[in-house]
Amino acid sequence: MISGKTRLLLSLLLPCWAATAWASEPAVAATSTQAVIAALRQPAPAHTAFAEARFLKMLDRPLVVSGQLSWLGDDRLQRRVEQPRAETATIADGEVTQQRDGKPARHFSLKRAPQLQVLLDSFVALLSGDAARLQQAFEIQREGDAAGAWTLTLVPRDARVAKTVARIRIDGLGDQSRCMHMQEADGDLAVDLLGPLAEKMPAEPTRAELQALCADSP
Repeated sequence: MISGKTRLLLSLLLPCWAATAWASEPAVAATSTQAVIAALRQPAPAHTAFAEARFLKMLDRPLVVSGQLSWLGDDRLQRRVEQPRAETATIADGEVTQQRDGKPARHFSLKRAPQLQVLLDSFVALLSGDAARLQQAFEIQREGDAAGAWTLTLVPRDARVAKTVARIRIDGLGDQSRCMHMQEADGDLAVDLLGPLAEKMPAEPTRAELQALCADSP
């Protein structure tokens, strides 16, 4: 079972606005993938609303939270939960800080979880558009193109990371990332609705409902 600290780090690492793959795709497909990335890339700081449903095997109902995800540049990521209760978690300079209202801040080092340091490095590469660095960390498959609906699936190459995260899927339309699915190796699943779609998160979502929302055109 994944520990609480690992879950916190995985939640922090969810914000994704771009990804790319070159080596295994033919020239036409690669150009289309690059077009998706060019449309999504944005300079730091970058912020987006999110609503997350986490499906855990030990619970009958998913855990639902919402708030704002931010990439603050370099290796700095922040996840601010606004509902159901305020909580902020930040990764910066190799340290994780978790702050809840009325409680002292908690700190711990990423050195205690080297596989998550690999994930962090990969997501920084993804957010900053460093294609070569990202391709080193993930096998990447793409469906669709920048002119319409598209899906990017990322499978970790590192065996340590694969013990935590089985795969990540990003669904988008045109120049917008709409959904993030992170399938954890232990069978749990986190689904994030991003940007305007976050407002459509049901109070008690099912996997089928979220899949329909992600596939639906706005």
